[in-house]
Amino acid sequence: MTKRIAIIGAGPGGYVAAIKAAQLEAEVILIENREIGGTCLNRGCIPTKTYFRNAEIMSSLKRADEFGIKVEGYSLDGKALLERKNKVVNDLVTGIEKLISSYKNIEFVPGKASLKDSKTLTVELLEGGTREIEADNIIIATGSYPQMTETKGVDLPGVITSDDILELNHIPETLIVVGGGVIGLEFASIYQELGSHVILLASRILKDGDKEIGKRLLPTIKKQGIETYVNIRAKEISKEGDKLKVLAKYKEKEEEIEVVGDYVLIASGRGPLVEGLGLDNVGVDYSKRGIQVDDNYETTVPGIYAIGDVNSKGIQLAHVASAQGEYVVEKVMGHEPDINLEHWPSCVFTMTEVAQVGYTEEQLKEKEIDYRSSKFMFSANGKALALGEPEGIIKILASNGDNRILGVHILGPHANDLIHEGALAISNGMDVAAIKRTIHAHPTLSEAFFEATLGLDEAAIHIAPKRKRRG
Repeated sequence: MTKRIAIIGAGPGGYVAAIKAAQLEAEVILIENREIGGTCLNRGCIPTKTYFRNAEIMSSLKRADEFGIKVEGYSLDGKALLERKNKVVNDLVTGIEKLISSYKNIEFVPGKASLKDSKTLTVELLEGGTREIEADNIIIATGSYPQMTETKGVDLPGVITSDDILELNHIPETLIVVGGGVIGLEFASIYQELGSHVILLASRILKDGDKEIGKRLLPTIKKQGIETYVNIRAKEISKEGDKLKVLAKYKEKEEEIEVVGDYVLIASGRGPLVEGLGLDNVGVDYSKRGIQVDDNYETTVPGIYAIGDVNSKGIQLAHVASAQGEYVVEKVMGHEPDINLEHWPSCVFTMTEVAQVGYTEEQLKEKEIDYRSSKFMFSANGKALALGEPEGIIKILASNGDNRILGVHILGPHANDLIHEGALAISNGMDVAAIKRTIHAHPTLSEAFFEATLGLDEAAIHIAPKRKRRG
């Protein structure tokens, strides 16, 4: 008998789960009350990376003299920027819609779904009316929403979320960014290059990242021209004429500062989107962290699963949501998934990119794992110098026990592409020798990864040998 699976949400978790289920010959009902593609495609990953490309071009134009190129009279059209972003998003949404429609066993239902019981959904159809849908299994993939802090004045006009800023048709003269996580840092870096004067107020810089990388990132942010304050919290936002003023206080000293800007972007993270799902109707446990799930992403009600940003795992990454979706579908369809969900690459699109996979040094110390580390600077890499991007470092952590690669941390050019060699190594339990025996092309940025790996055994060619201590 064909298994029937209902999926709430058509973001990168939901639509990937739907396609995987269709490939495994399930009958699939995919329900979405907004655009296909979810936050990532419509209000997150893709729009910001579209703007990131604009920022890269602006940065290159500003530095054109370094490459012997004279450029005069260029400017940025905020309306054209918005139109380009919308076109990229629309093209991708249309493509995914066509992809979904190509599977005859996927029914797409535009509407808002809630749980009636463990096997039944009530859907308020966008075209009007309601419909009840029964399924053998239900997968919740509703994603997340931008959270506002409890700071006084966050309800003032001009205090915006990451969703709002992507709809502006102009570049703010001064933008205040509150938050030093991935979202805050990306928007700060992008808008500084697009022409805003950015003021960053951060409690911490990439709190979940390797501390050394965070410390090295800070000077690059400041060098970019971003007015940066760290270990500080916004206390109050108020109007000052046609501007907004933010009063902020340092955490470890009795000192306050005031900054003034045209907009205040609150980038304090995202919360799980559980409202209106009817979780209480059927006894699904949830909290502010998200829907409670076990290691198989099953909720406290058998047969109901939650994947992506909405669950309690706290990993708010589109590619992780997709992987969780595939994992759940394979489980439901009676297969044994072969997906490593323990480790995943995490990427930050600042102008000097940041990427990591596996353990940080702090985590290894906490777990009392015996390890060693090696670092290679991009300033010693020919391709990085040719690109004019010599800043940054590749740091690799390996076990002293079985020589496996445990963590890779990159700050530098194209870090978010380079990280996948580390992800491949860690996900497959590869050791240092597996990397060492692999020839890396020259001249490429990947050579920096190779050299850092060689350094773990003090065999690097382009790292000077350590001086031996005299006895």
